[in-house]
Amino acid sequence: MKKALFSVFVLILFFSIEKVNAQQASIKVGVFDIDMMVQAMPGYKIVDSLVVIYNTDSLGAEYDMYQSEYHRLDSTYKADSAAKKSPTVLNYTANQRRQVGINIVYWQQIGQQKSDNKRAQLARPLYAAVANAYRKVLAARKYTLILKPNTYELGSQIENIFPFVAKELNVQLPAELGGGTPVSENKPGGKPQVKPK
Repeated sequence: MKKALFSVFVLILFFSIEKVNAQQASIKVGVFDIDMMVQAMPGYKIVDSLVVIYNTDSLGAEYDMYQSEYHRLDSTYKADSAAKKSPTVLNYTANQRRQVGINIVYWQQIGQQKSDNKRAQLARPLYAAVANAYRKVLAARKYTLILKPNTYELGSQIENIFPFVAKELNVQLPAELGGGTPVSENKPGGKPQVKPK
């Protein structure tokens, strides 16, 4: 009886292992990050330049305006207080001054959010082009799973998708994303190197 049960167990184990091996053979894993690909696009340098100009001209002027407005409201509040104006007028000026002061105190976060929004607006056409090329590569190469760089260990059988998307976009890929090496249709690529921020 024990031999029969052991034989059945071995057969079940054998078929389970074969099934797992067959599933593993059909899994195709790639690595890609749309943000990194957009930043590697030639037009992204223009986006960077325009954001720098926006930060200096528009955001710098807005911050200066807040500073000036705060000083004006502070002077008005002090003058109205010395002139013994009504509490309603004083409260109104104090509330306006407080609101402008909050904008000054949190300007780092406010300015960063506005800068990020401007960058997203300017880079929208690049994201659309990369997303379109990425969809074409995914449809043609039939990946099961896509990972971001730095989410797996070296030596894994993972294909670098960056060169395929760059080829679809007809752009030169930087070396840290796998550029400079010819794109092989069957050979898995290496792990893209990511510069620390």
